[in-house]
Amino acid sequence: MTSPVDTTKTDITKANKRKYAMEKVSSKIFLICALLSVFSLVLIVGFVFYKGATPFVAGGYSFIDFIFGSDWVPSEDKFGIWPMIVASLYATVGALIIGVPIGLFTAIFLAEIAPKSVARILSPAIQLLAGIPSVLYGVFGLAIIVPFLQNNLGLARGQSLIAVIIVLAIMMLPTIVTVCETAIRAVPKTYREGSLALGASQIGTIFKVIVPAAKSGILAAIVLGLGRAIGETMAVILVAGNALIIPTSLTDSVRPLTTNIALEMGYAAGTHQEMLFATGIVLFSFILILNFVLAKIAKGGQ
Repeated sequence: MTSPVDTTKTDITKANKRKYAMEKVSSKIFLICALLSVFSLVLIVGFVFYKGATPFVAGGYSFIDFIFGSDWVPSEDKFGIWPMIVASLYATVGALIIGVPIGLFTAIFLAEIAPKSVARILSPAIQLLAGIPSVLYGVFGLAIIVPFLQNNLGLARGQSLIAVIIVLAIMMLPTIVTVCETAIRAVPKTYREGSLALGASQIGTIFKVIVPAAKSGILAAIVLGLGRAIGETMAVILVAGNALIIPTSLTDSVRPLTTNIALEMGYAAGTHQEMLFATGIVLFSFILILNFVLAKIAKGGQ
């Protein structure tokens, strides 16, 4: 006859086996999800690089002429993207110059200075901005920013590089503010208390103790904001003007790399389509290089 103790031991053993089996199944599911993510990334990158490299490997086109050429006339077999590269760099750097300080100071205000009642209202409102479709930012820029620039700067048309910079700076703010605020709030309270106990002011504590301690999170926010700025398409199309020239002033109309791909991919074929994929490779390379530079900066400051 089975004793109650033996029955209890049997039940515990069965429960442990079920628990172990569930953990094993869960780990397999997680592994499959991770492999799917990696496989998707490799597939996308591989396809883009295969299509984009074909004209230079098999078609005999010069990669140097492609990068530094100033003429983009597919009907005449001319594919130069230098004006678009310059426009993309100017727009991204300009948006960072405006967006990063505003986003960082806003995050500092919400995390360190603002009363909790105010922060509870403003933080969700700023996060909500990240969910607005990018085309609506473009419509806002076209309806408000472009006419404002046209009327106040005396421009023939307000669609210009400065309009692109302003729209991109607005678009990256929710990401920068949210990630920076999270990083600042994650700094241990002992850092603040120790600095204040040594006689530092609140502002001095923020900029000399808290911000350096949250540097990795702040740089991550900049990288995410950078990715949104350099990869934005729909909003930029509406406010850029799409002129194939090298911009020499903030009031010039421009055509960034993403805009060129979006405008022409729908009807492109053959070499023209492959050159648009090559443009995507250049865009992808920019993201990698900038991320590498920011990572080096973060590592060098540690």
